[in-house]
Amino acid sequence: MQAKWSLCASSAIAIAAATTIYSISHAETITIATVNNGDMIRMQGLTDDFTAKTGHEVEWVTLEENVLRQRVTTDISTKGGAFDIMTIGMYETPIWAKNGWLISLDDLPAEYDVDDILPAMRGGLSYEGTLYAAPFYGESSMIMYRTDLMEKAGLSMPDAPSWDFVADAARKMTDKDNEIYGVCLRGKAGWGENMAFLTATSNAFGARWFDENWKPQFDTPAWKETLTFYLDLMGDAGPPGASTNGFNENLSLFQQGKCGMWIDATVAASFVTNPNDSTVADKVGFALAPDAGKGKRGNWLWAWALAIPAGTQKEAAAKEFIQWATSKDYLDLVASKEGWANVPPGSRTSLYENPEYAKIPFAKPTLDSINSADPTNPTVDPVPYIGVQFVAIPEFAGIATEVGQEFSAALAGQQTAEEALAKAQALTADAMEAAGY
Repeated sequence: MQAKWSLCASSAIAIAAATTIYSISHAETITIATVNNGDMIRMQGLTDDFTAKTGHEVEWVTLEENVLRQRVTTDISTKGGAFDIMTIGMYETPIWAKNGWLISLDDLPAEYDVDDILPAMRGGLSYEGTLYAAPFYGESSMIMYRTDLMEKAGLSMPDAPSWDFVADAARKMTDKDNEIYGVCLRGKAGWGENMAFLTATSNAFGARWFDENWKPQFDTPAWKETLTFYLDLMGDAGPPGASTNGFNENLSLFQQGKCGMWIDATVAASFVTNPNDSTVADKVGFALAPDAGKGKRGNWLWAWALAIPAGTQKEAAAKEFIQWATSKDYLDLVASKEGWANVPPGSRTSLYENPEYAKIPFAKPTLDSINSADPTNPTVDPVPYIGVQFVAIPEFAGIATEVGQEFSAALAGQQTAEEALAKAQALTADAMEAAGY
């Protein structure tokens, strides 16, 4: 699936014509803060195309996920003005838009085709019906697994497995003497790192962050079951040092052939199947994130998106960059250089209607995972909040980062599940009381 794609003459003409969506304006140098994920690194390598079309130069500030979140949050909340474009997600966008911190994207030209953005992504990146961030890529989460190790274990992965199946398979796949671990899961502390995974997982086990009166729920049996299950599974079938592993660390382990299964962002599918980077590229299968028989799966919904902070002096140039980087033409550009398997996924309906893209093994599982996530009804029991792997309130990032530190410490063997949950309950209750809930 890595074959290079050649532009036909009509496509080339269409792309040339599409350059008319960029206005002719004074050349600027814009500064963009982004995350150090593979798709963003690839975008930086293609920036010459943007500069050729517009005359604008780009300076990149590329950061690890937790650091990026801290930097952009501090900059925008203090009106620091360090960036003309920020890479943010579905959690920040509506909150920051409500605060007046973002410039709306409601004036993008017709050629951009904003209606082509997948409804789940457009909805999550809007506030009161107005788009405030454009998705560079969208994702849910799913299982990526080694087909050869699954077969060796005498098992066959269902399209929609249970957590019990996954746990059994992980233990049977594990061969620690040969550095093969049945499952690699996030353990690095952070509201968008281990807590993204554990919150989504807890939904499947019937847990919630808060009840309908905003009372924290870490002292419930459902959360105890969630965390105990996770810690036991990682102890039996996870890699050493898992408490410091986030997306990029687990990606590296999987590509090196050290993970039987990895449950994480759907965007990773192109990386684990790329023979230039992955030693197991031809031995990867995909399945929906697991459930626990309660009607909810443990998959999240997210977009890494580009937004313009209010107060930038380079709004016009910033909008031109967002048009370029999140357009249909950008997907064509990546396909022409890297193959369809490597275009940023999960952002546009037209991508999934493209017969070339539909041939890719992970295209349908990715779309099915995105479509099955329900931010407005994320849990088994009712909740007062929106969000699958986060709670869409301003206080969540701080609280969840602290909770994530407690859960990571439990994974590192520094405390028990019961101790971590008791601390999570207390700190969350204190923070919510202080916030006036």
